[in-house]
Amino acid sequence: MSEYNFVAVDLGATSGRVILATFQGSNVAMEEICRFSSPIIQLRGHFYWDLPAIYSSVVKGLKLVAQRGVEPTSIGIDTWGVDVALFGKDGELLRLPYSYRDPHTVGAPERFFEDMPREELYERTGIQVMNFNTLFQLDTLRYNDCSALAAADKILFIPDALAYMLTGEMVTEYTIASTSQMIDPRTRKWDEEILHRIGLRTEQFGRQVMPGEKIGVLTEEIQRLTGLGAVDVVAVASHDTGSAVATVPAKDMATAYLSSGTWSLMGVVSPEPIITKHSAQLNFTNEGGIGGTIRVLKNICGMWLLERCRAEWGEMGYGELIAEAQKAEPFRSLINPDAECFANPQSMTEAIKEYCELSGQPAPESVGQFVRCIFESLALRYRAVVAMLEELTGVAVEQLYVIGGGAKNDMLNQFSANAIGVPVVTGASEATALGNVAVQAVKVGELGGYEEVMESFSSLLESKYYEPCDALVWAQGWEKFANLNK
Repeated sequence: MSEYNFVAVDLGATSGRVILATFQGSNVAMEEICRFSSPIIQLRGHFYWDLPAIYSSVVKGLKLVAQRGVEPTSIGIDTWGVDVALFGKDGELLRLPYSYRDPHTVGAPERFFEDMPREELYERTGIQVMNFNTLFQLDTLRYNDCSALAAADKILFIPDALAYMLTGEMVTEYTIASTSQMIDPRTRKWDEEILHRIGLRTEQFGRQVMPGEKIGVLTEEIQRLTGLGAVDVVAVASHDTGSAVATVPAKDMATAYLSSGTWSLMGVVSPEPIITKHSAQLNFTNEGGIGGTIRVLKNICGMWLLERCRAEWGEMGYGELIAEAQKAEPFRSLINPDAECFANPQSMTEAIKEYCELSGQPAPESVGQFVRCIFESLALRYRAVVAMLEELTGVAVEQLYVIGGGAKNDMLNQFSANAIGVPVVTGASEATALGNVAVQAVKVGELGGYEEVMESFSSLLESKYYEPCDALVWAQGWEKFANLNK
C-alpha cells in the first residue's frame, strides 16, 4: 500500500502551524508537528511582521518532520492575505513587511480615489475597499518615499516570500494575489493600469502560478538545515481563506459559508465574479478560489474582538468564558463588530465600553457580559450580511456552513442559527490545513480528484447541526442591533 505524506504550513495572523498529513490507502491522519507565534514587532510607531522569525519556525517544523523519518511528498504554504515583502535585485529582503494592522494606510483609499474614482477601481477589481488592501499599502509606501519600495526588484506576498526562502523561486500565487485589489477577476491577471497608477510593473511580481502548480524544490541549504531531500513545494490556495473555503461542500449559492477565526469571512462560492453597483455599495469582494471559482464574500471582524479581551483578562479558557456568558443577560449590550474603533485599540474592553456608552447602552462590566456582547453582536452581524448576500445573488440562503476555529464554538454557532433563522452546520475546524493538503494530494493521481480527496477527510470531521430557536427573542435582539446601525 502506497503512503503519501504532505506538509501543510498554515500561518494565521496570530499563530502558525506545521501539519503532517499521511495518506495510507483510504486512511488519512493529520498531526500538528509544531505551533509557533506569528510575531508582530512594534517599532517607531509601526507594526511589522518578523518574517525571519516566521521562516525560522517553518524550518524548525520541517526539521521535526525529517526527524520522524518522513520524506514528504510535497509542502504547501498558506497565510493571511494582502501583506507583502520587498526583495532587492540581489534577492535579499529589504525590510520587514508591514502588518495590515499598521495605521500607515489610514486615509489611503481616499487619496488613491483622487487619481482613480472608487467606482472605477471596484469595477476593475471587484474587491471591497479596506484601507489595508495591498494596493493602498503600496501606494502609501510610494507616497511616503519608501526607500525599500524604490529599490524593490520583486514584491512577494507572504506565502510566496516564504516559498522563495525555501526554494529560491519567486512566484505569485493567484488566490493570494486576488486579495490585493490589483487583479482583474475576469482575466485572473494583473490590472496593468492600476499598477501604472502606483508606479509599478507586472515584472516586479513573481511568475503567476495557480493552485496545484509546482513552485520548486527545497534548496540545498534548506535540505542541509532540515535533513529533508529535494522535496517539491507546491502552490496551494495560499490565501488561508481560499484553502479553507475549498473544503465547503456547496453545490450552489443556497449554502453560505462562514470562515470563522480572527476574521469572520462570510460569502458564497460563485462561478463568476459579482460586480455591480449594489455589490460596490455593500462593499463585497470577489477573491479567487480553486478551480477558477470566485469567493464572493464580506470581511467581518471576528474573534479578534474576544482574543484582544482575553489578553487583558489573563488568557481565560474558552470553556470558562462561555460558562460566564451563559449567566449574562441577553442583549444587554450590543456593538457593531465592524466599527473602526475595534480595528486595533490599545484596550479592546475600553473600546467596547466606550461604544456602548456612546450608543446609550449599559457598558459590559463582567467577563460574561463582554463575551455575550461579542457573540450576540457577531451573530446579528452575520444575519445582516446574509441578507446582503441574498440581495446580490437572488438566492435565498438555506444553510450556513461554518469552518475554522469557530466551528468548535457551540454558543456562537447556536446564536448564529437563531439570529439568521437557518440551520448552521459545522465543517472542519482545521479547514485551512485540509484545503492546503487537498490541493497537494490531487497532484497524486492515485488519490483521485478533488471530491475523492475531500471524501477521504470525512473521518476527521466532527460535524454538528444547530437548528434555529428562540425566534421571538432574537427578533427583539435584531431590532435593537438594527437601530444601532442606522
